[in-house]
Amino acid sequence: MIVTTTEGIPGHEVVEILGLVRGNTVRARHLGRDVLAGLRNVVGGEIKEYTEMLSKAREEALQRMISQAEELGADAVVGVRFTTSQTMAGAAEILAYGTAVKLRKRS
Repeated sequence: MIVTTTEGIPGHEVVEILGLVRGNTVRARHLGRDVLAGLRNVVGGEIKEYTEMLSKAREEALQRMISQAEELGADAVVGVRFTTSQTMAGAAEILAYGTAVKLRKRS
């Protein structure tokens, strides 16, 4: 499965647009991590616990999007984007979305 942020794929042409595909996950902060994050916020520096949590959340959302594209029989997902929104205090949604397409190699 080709997954790209671009609208096209060099050497290929889109022969069919299968539609929008998306994957999301909602993650909540952990109280213990919040204490450590608060300390780092005072002294400065990267909050690695949150960086790791968001990285895993993005990967999970991406995999869910890819699974949806595979169910449609897609060869690729183009125009992939990520968005993040706060759903409630201490929780955030990560959404990955793009367009599932069928491809043909250019001759």
